Amino acid sequence: MVVLLLFTGVCCAAPVSGAISAYVALQTGLQDDGGIAEGGTAADIPARMLTAYKKAVQQVGKYRPKCQGMRWPILAGIAKVESNHAVGRNIADNGDIRPKIYGVLLNGSGSGGNTTVFPDTDGGKWDGTASGERAVGPFQFLPSTWEGIDKDANGDKRTDPHNADDAALGAAVYLCGNGRDLTKRAQLKAAIWQYNHSSEYVANVLGWIDQYTAAAQGPDLKNVPGKVRTVIEAALSQRGAPYSWGGGNASGKSYGFCCSPSGKSGANIKGFDCSGLTVYAYAKVGIQLPRTAAAQAGVGQRVPAGLGTGALKPGDLVFYADAPGRDATIYHVGIYLGSGQMVNAARPDTVVRLDAVSAMSGYAGGARLL
Repeated sequence: MVVLLLFTGVCCAAPVSGAISAYVALQTGLQDDGGIAEGGTAADIPARMLTAYKKAVQQVGKYRPKCQGMRWPILAGIAKVESNHAVGRNIADNGDIRPKIYGVLLNGSGSGGNTTVFPDTDGGKWDGTASGERAVGPFQFLPSTWEGIDKDANGDKRTDPHNADDAALGAAVYLCGNGRDLTKRAQLKAAIWQYNHSSEYVANVLGWIDQYTAAAQGPDLKNVPGKVRTVIEAALSQRGAPYSWGGGNASGKSYGFCCSPSGKSGANIKGFDCSGLTVYAYAKVGIQLPRTAAAQAGVGQRVPAGLGTGALKPGDLVFYADAPGRDATIYHVGIYLGSGQMVNAARPDTVVRLDAVSAMSGYAGGARLL
């Protein structure tokens, strides 16, 4: 199993980022991008992978009848961190993934953070080498682990960790253990810890699970008043639009510029950064916002951070700061939807998406413009 990177989102100031070491590191070169949903689907998850996750949820009860609370965001959270949902690979109709996904050789070399030698257990059957062990497939199972949980999920009479359906069902079986109740946070954490004994890994996966859960639920706009609804629907209409540093204006997506504090250029990307998205959405009701998140905090009625996120109302701007209480340090803004969710252009290499308000660090209150 693999731990990749934890990122703190940023749109208008210097980001916080860092690598988390683990005993395996995946050598895929895949970019980290965010979770977004519409109608229970997720735009950063290939459709065939999402199908595999949902199918596994339906099938896991056959093998773990006492397991409760298995749902597709749990499997998506694991697969996001392990392989970025096999993005960049070809996923066939039957679920076979090519080229196959291999982790680093666990020979104690230190490459990718591995310091322990794992002797070969499969003769290269799954990991392509008899000289040692390496994790395989979209859920990054060690061959020895796979042999204990392998399941045929697509009815082709074979079990293959490089097949999306088989791997997702194997992961569901593994996470369920002897019958966990995954609706309980402590048992969910225990399941993720079993997958990879790293507190950083557990926190990373839980963050993605929470984001996918929030996205899958979608916003409830039944009681949202007219102008607020217009703002929210304008922002929601841009879900899936790419993040572009400096991108976005009152007319919609635009090319950004170079470069973000992390060195990402928006010059060749037509999309939005966080404050560009809010400028666009509020322009739909005739409100002209300043261009940066910090400046937007000076518009409208402030909702103090000390009141907690429960004081926010749909349509409010939601701010995040390096030093909450000092608006000059605000680095990010989203649009609150209600039920703990916001529309968010989170960071470079992501898309406009739904996020939990808690997904960002340094909550700095909100602003009510309507």
